[in-house]
Amino acid sequence: MSRSKTTSIRRPKKAPASKAGASRLGDITRSIPIDRRISRRPKFALFAGLGALAVIGTIAAAVFVLPIGTWREQDDDLSQRQEQLDELRRVNGQLAAEVDRLLTDEGVREAAREEIGYVEAGEKRTSVLPLPPLPRDLPDGWPYNVVTEIFAARTAGPAPAPTD
Repeated sequence: MSRSKTTSIRRPKKAPASKAGASRLGDITRSIPIDRRISRRPKFALFAGLGALAVIGTIAAAVFVLPIGTWREQDDDLSQRQEQLDELRRVNGQLAAEVDRLLTDEGVREAAREEIGYVEAGEKRTSVLPLPPLPRDLPDGWPYNVVTEIFAARTAGPAPAPTD
């Protein structure tokens, strides 16, 4: 009867005499005959191995190391987008509150007053225009030279503090 119950291949009852005392690592530790080696020149094999190791290292860096920078940039992008989303939600909330206010009668009256100048019965409408900009090119002589100096002082800003 066979020692293994999972295969139909018959195994020898006893190990051959050539294998007596051999370790299981015999194939790994035994030197390869010169005629069966891939390269007969050891320096070439060393450089070929180093080249293959460099290619494998480059591929590993491209697959595992380089995406880390992109991942960090995505984190920054994500935080910026979250801030934008929060701001948009805040603005949408304000607009929704404005719409709710405009759906009331008081809101409609207020919007009509602001947009088209609506006036109710018994009210008087007055328009106040903004003042025109003041002229900056004043003539020479008193009192205009004093006003010109005041303009110059205000646009120049505060005087630097004296240092001792």
